[in-house]
Formats: sequence, C-alpha cells, structure tokens
Amino acid sequence: MSLTQQPAASSARFQSFTETSEPDQAAIRLAALRAELLKHGVSGLLLPRADIFQGEYLPPSEDRLAWLTGFTGSAGFAILLGARTALFVDGRYTVQAHEQTDPKVVEVVRLADASPDDWLAREAASGARIGYDASLFTARGLKRFERAAAEAGLTLVALPQDPVGTIWQGRPAAPATTVVDHPPEFAGERAEDKFARVQAALKTARLDALVVSEGPAVNWLFNIRAGDVPHLPILRAFAFVPQTGKAMLFVDPTRLEPGLAARLAPICTITSPEGDDAAALEAALLPLAQKGARIRLDEESGAIRFSRFIESAGGRADYGRDPIALMKAQKNATEIAGTRAAHIRDGAAMVKFLAWLEEAQTRRVLTEIDTVIALEGFRRGTNALVDIAFPSISGAGPHAAMPHYRVSEASNLPLSEGLYLIDSGGQYRDGTTDITRTIMIGEATEEMKRLFTLVLKGVIAISRAVFPRGTSGAQLDSFARHALWQAGLDFDHGTGHGVGAYLSVHEGPQRLAKTGTEPLLPGMILSNEPGYYREGAFGIRIENLIIVEEREIAGAERAMLGFETITFCPIDRRLILPALLDAGERAWLDAYHAEVLAKIGPLVQDEREVARFLSRACAPL
Repeated sequence: MSLTQQPAASSARFQSFTETSEPDQAAIRLAALRAELLKHGVSGLLLPRADIFQGEYLPPSEDRLAWLTGFTGSAGFAILLGARTALFVDGRYTVQAHEQTDPKVVEVVRLADASPDDWLAREAASGARIGYDASLFTARGLKRFERAAAEAGLTLVALPQDPVGTIWQGRPAAPATTVVDHPPEFAGERAEDKFARVQAALKTARLDALVVSEGPAVNWLFNIRAGDVPHLPILRAFAFVPQTGKAMLFVDPTRLEPGLAARLAPICTITSPEGDDAAALEAALLPLAQKGARIRLDEESGAIRFSRFIESAGGRADYGRDPIALMKAQKNATEIAGTRAAHIRDGAAMVKFLAWLEEAQTRRVLTEIDTVIALEGFRRGTNALVDIAFPSISGAGPHAAMPHYRVSEASNLPLSEGLYLIDSGGQYRDGTTDITRTIMIGEATEEMKRLFTLVLKGVIAISRAVFPRGTSGAQLDSFARHALWQAGLDFDHGTGHGVGAYLSVHEGPQRLAKTGTEPLLPGMILSNEPGYYREGAFGIRIENLIIVEEREIAGAERAMLGFETITFCPIDRRLILPALLDAGERAWLDAYHAEVLAKIGPLVQDEREVARFLSRACAPL
C-alpha cells in the first residue's frame, strides 16, 4: 500500500466531530431547573458529573452537566446558588470550560483556586437549603459538603427525584446494547472461579453480601462485555453477590446474546430491572437488610442512596473497597499476553500512521480531523479493532496545550509549523491501548526541543524505575517531574492511570500521581505520560503503557519491582536534544527503539516506504 493511501473511508466510524455543546441553551435550562428546585423548597443544588453507577464515562442520557451547562469534559461539578451557577474544573479543562459555557450564566472556577465545598460555605447565605440527588453521591463525596454545610449553617436536602431529569426535554434513551460473552481465551479465568474468589473474600472480611456498582467490575466478574458507554465495552448494571448462593445480575434478559444466560446460570440469576436499576437492586437488598446483614458498598462507586436504604431497613451498610478492584487490576497471564499482542498490533498501525503523516504533510495541509480519520483507518486496517478507546486528542499548536482537547468541525485547526500532539487508543478483544506521541511538523524551535527532551527524561525515569514492594504511585510520581522541576516547570495532571484489559482505559485503584496511595503490584497496567503545556502556544506529552513486574536484583534484601514497557512506537528523535540526556537515558532510548524495530518491523516489512520510515525513526541516537 502506498503511503498516500489510507485504509479507511473519508470519515471516522467511531468518532464524531460534531460539536454537541449547547451553551446557548444554558440560560433557559438553568432557569427551568431553578423553578423545579423551588417546588422542593430548596434554593440551590449540588450537581456532580455522575450517574448512579458513579462511572467516569457516561452515556449521553446521563450527562446532566453537559446538557445543563454545555461543558462536555469528563470531570466537573456544578453548584447552583440563587441566581449563580459555578462550574468547577481542574487544570485539564479550564480552557475548554470557558469555551463551552455562557459566561453570562455560568462562572468557571478552577479547582486550584477553590474547592466546591469551600466555595459553598463561603458563598451560600446562612440558613439556605441546598438540594442534592442521593443517587449521584457516594458517602465520601457527600461528606465534605455535609461538613461545609454544618460550618456555614446550611441545610442539605436529599431530593425525592432527579430534578434535572424532570425538566430534560428530548433526553436520549438509555443504552441497551447486546451483552456478549468474554470467554476465558481472553479473560484467562472462568467466571465461576472469579465468583468463588469474591465469595471467599467476603467470608474472610465477615461480610454477608456485596453490591457491585462499578461497571467494569460487573463485566470483569461475569466475563461479559457490551457497549453501553461510548468506547467503553461494558454493560451498565448492578450485581448483588451474597457470601453464599448465587449472585443477581440486573439486566433485561432479552439483551443477552443466545446462550449467555445458560452460561451464567450456575453462578447468577438474571433479574430484569424493568427500567429502574436502583429500585430493582433495593428490592433484592431488602430481605437481607431486614435480617441485619452487613453489606459492602464500594467506597468509590456505591451511591449513598443505597447505604441509607440498607440502614433504614435494619441492615449495616459497610463502605469499603470492592474486593474485585484489586483482582481486576492484577492482570493474569492470559490478559497480559493479550495486552502485549494488542500493543504490537496497535504499534504497527501507529507506525503506518506516522509514516503516512510524514509524507502527506509534504503534499498538502492536514487538519486535526484529517489525522484522526487516518489513524482510525490504520487501526481498522488491523481487522481486529472493536472501537477506539476514547475520542482521539488531536491537537495542533495551542490545542495541544489542552490535555483533554477534543477536535470538532468548529475547532478544527491545520497542522502548522512546530508541534502536533496525538493521544489515542484502541479497544481490541485481547487488550486496550493508549498512546501519545508529540510530532514535529516542519521545524521546531530549540525551546520546543528542550522542553520535549525534559518530558522524555521523565518518561525514561519511570520506565527505568526499580522499587520495593509496597511502593505507591505517589512515591514514584516525582520521578517523572524531576527534570521539569529542575527547570522550574511542571504539569497539572497525574503521571499515569491504570488501564483495563478490554475494559476501561482509565482503571483504578493504581495510579502514578500525587494522589496515588495504592501500592503497586505485579500485573497492574499503567500509563506513563508526563507532559508540558504552554497555554495558547503548544503542548507536549509522551505516553507509553507499562506493566508492573517482579525484578531480580543480585544481593537484594527486599522483593523488588519494576516496569515492562509494552507500547512500541518511535519517539520523534528530531525533537530530542541529545546533550540533555545522560548515558543511561541514551542507552534506554536506543534499546527501546531497537525493540520497536524488532517487534514492529516484521509487521510492516511488505510496505517498503513504511519499513524505511521505521528503520530511520528507530536509528540509534
């Protein structure tokens, strides 16, 4: 195939470029919401970007914050207070929030400047009644507002129904995709064996039952997948696991592919929620709660609605970690092998894309959308792509300075002289990928190259890290920042997040971040993605995925761990200032590129121009 050809049509199948934000509707919708709140005797509302499953990614039918304010980022929080609406976002979304909201009715507040609870205590009038939906908060999430309300003389009121849903005209239908089997050839373990492990964990913890509320955990437990959330291959459903006996999975049985119900029957009863997931779960919880049972709710995803229901029925709601979280995070040998295979396949698609990009930009002006379409086409050309892992972040110039930028027809920029950033991934049956490369377009300045090299030093520092068992991601996070700190620089996001196995591209509890308190364990997959962003000018990020592995060190007195890099794609050598790398860093980079050439070369050897590009891109520094 010639580099001028793309193995895809002229449009993307999995990503839309239509702007869905409607900031011009915010004034009307906020007015309608305030009128609805007055019916419940409250003058304000706490509104997180969440649904009853507390997932990071939401189907359109659950994205209340986007519908109400226009802001479409994956993290945010709004407070309605009298005539004011404050939208709280972190450093990833500050620019986007300003661009997507109407400043006349929505005030964007950076979390670095004020937390929502502090702002509420400071701005609300003493004695005010502030509403919230108990389905959208965990106990931990609500606690800080309860504390702030007590200090400020406010009253928090649990509303009897979702006030946004009451006024939402033209609300999209809830997703109802087909639920399919995820067999042991991909999962590496039978659902029956997973179920036995979970019940054993409940017995050890002296818990009578577990509510599984985190979407990927439900899918992991039963070895099932669906497509209820864009780019996330999951069924949105609750499960109820008693210490003994069968589990209950709350899903319309007509959604299950033929034969799946029979496969699940030994461990699970399928119960239709009949359109109300929460009510169906509560009906199942009631008999056990009435007997005083101790029922575990996941502290990260268990809505406070359920703890209150359990306790009102006489049970004991036990907030803590869902034992599935660590089981899911530590990938088994089959999942690791599948993930490695997915990354090599994905790496070949990335190399074809980079070769195409280098040649195509010499013939015509490319746009951010052009590159997204091309990259998806190369991934589809593997004949194994199920979906993209998330909407590709394709940032030219100033857009690359927005870590979670999403290109639309309205924002689409041409790739101009300097830097271009592409952050993307694929969902394959055997694994989930996530990779970022920053690429030189035309010529880059010496300053850009210096900053790129400082970011690269952070990538290498994490890649080479060796650490004792018990070390947390927070203890390693500074490795990625050291070179930047020495230059008086930093970045405002974590260094790395956990990644699932044909599940969510963002997975906990593992993370490389200042907040990453979870000890890292063998089999955990994380991203390694330091960056640098100059608002209004350019951005830099380099991302590989890594697996925690055991390390044998001669004379070691403690069990040690390190990282295996599983992403194979060249890092743009044209942007590296070799003088800024020490001998060990240069050796790592040359060894990495040699491995990329060895693993990806055979997959592109029949495409002469791509093979030449790869050989050139992987040459020793």
